[in-house]
Amino acid sequence: MTTESVFTGLKVLDASSFIAGPAAATMLSDFGADVVKIEPPGRGDPQRGLASVPPSPKAEANYSWHLANRNKRGMVLDLKSPSALPVLRRLVEWADVVITNFPHGTREKLHLGYEEISAWNPRLVYADLTGFGDTGPDAGQPGFDLSAYWSRSGLLASTRDAGAPPTVPVWGSGDYTSAVAIYAAIATALYRRERTGQGASVGTSLLATGVWATGTLVAGALANGTPFELHDRAAPANPLINPYRTEDDEWFMLVAAPPHWPGLTRALGRPELLEDPRYADFESILENSAALTDLLDAEFRSQPFAHWRDALSRERVTYSLIQTPEEAALDPQLRANDIIVPIEGVDALEYTVNSPVILRNVDKVPAKRAPELGEHNDEILGELGFDPAAIAELRTQGAIPASA
Repeated sequence: MTTESVFTGLKVLDASSFIAGPAAATMLSDFGADVVKIEPPGRGDPQRGLASVPPSPKAEANYSWHLANRNKRGMVLDLKSPSALPVLRRLVEWADVVITNFPHGTREKLHLGYEEISAWNPRLVYADLTGFGDTGPDAGQPGFDLSAYWSRSGLLASTRDAGAPPTVPVWGSGDYTSAVAIYAAIATALYRRERTGQGASVGTSLLATGVWATGTLVAGALANGTPFELHDRAAPANPLINPYRTEDDEWFMLVAAPPHWPGLTRALGRPELLEDPRYADFESILENSAALTDLLDAEFRSQPFAHWRDALSRERVTYSLIQTPEEAALDPQLRANDIIVPIEGVDALEYTVNSPVILRNVDKVPAKRAPELGEHNDEILGELGFDPAAIAELRTQGAIPASA
């Protein structure tokens, strides 16, 4: 890396696949870490093909691959081949951090278990991700974000309207949330290593991050709280937190706390509502939710969104336009805050999504394309001390492909 940043000089071995583990490695690369990604021979990381799997948007560029794997160097290494073990060992000895999501049992067969590789490098920070955790009856069950993060955690059952069946959420969202947790665990372990000199084994599960995302509701259940029914837009538990539609068929989310009620009545041009006994206080508002929702529906349908944007903003009432992903991609607020950033080296792809961790006055490494399959095999092997003859022998033995 030529750009000095927080993690410049940090060496990361990304031995993970799909989204969460690779995205955590990408977050480290955003701050200057040298990330080497190893993939199996053949088609490599299955995520290379995810952009073509519905319901992913169809596009010419492999945008999802670059999103989770930018700024990395790529190797193909057949961990099932005994001749790959010396390469893996040198990679582990080189690395400060190893990230994997191979299931327990499989990782040990591939010589990626913590006990084995921490003996090679005691200062190593070993980060792993599972679907359902390390122990318990379902520890060995395969998990994706739709199953472990969304479905098992209680989150999916809670994010639907009354009378509606469960739907398919935004897939990948649980993975990217879990990536932040893995990144945080790695950063915590690196801080501990600076203080103690000791490596660590850290990690999370899709289930754990899903339950954390559902934390208010799960914590309420642990307190034997009485849950509200599923959301009914016509008679919500709280009509001040509800989506409403405008005259020009835009939807926006109203998020008005009880102190906002007077300001909301002024924004509506209906200050007399403060004198209506049905809405005299917050308890009354909740008791008359359906009536107030009807009133708000009629008011908001009477004017276009631009009108309500100005009126609500003037009264400091919290709201947001409900945007599609396509609208969000064009939102100038995202570019003003570097939430969307340019990416170099990808045909038909000018921008990608930035990681959400920000250190003010510290630049991230500019986003560059993800590696081609096995693109840096010879370069990395040379850095690890393998001469051309040894690299040729690794090809003969099947540890690496015959050609990069």
